[in-house]
Amino acid sequence: MDSLDNEGFSSFTRIDVFGRGRQKGIRIGPIVYDELAKVMLLIAANDEDTDEIVRIVEDSARTGSFGDGKIFVNAIDDAYTIRTGERGL
Repeated sequence: MDSLDNEGFSSFTRIDVFGRGRQKGIRIGPIVYDELAKVMLLIAANDEDTDEIVRIVEDSARTGSFGDGKIFVNAIDDAYTIRTGERGL
């Protein structure tokens, strides 16, 4: 998250979550840990910033091991600032 902030992308939401990927958790001996602690970031950005943000997250989060995560990119149809009623990002 410092990497995003250092590159000027300081607006995001960080959520501590639990989940698992295709590996279906981690097995240590007879015990399977299938609810693994993870971090989810929600970032609303302009289209032209998407590639840069993806690069920053990949560079700072990639370990090369299972569980590094996924990045999903979705269009945002509209946004409203509650305090001002302003429309748009």
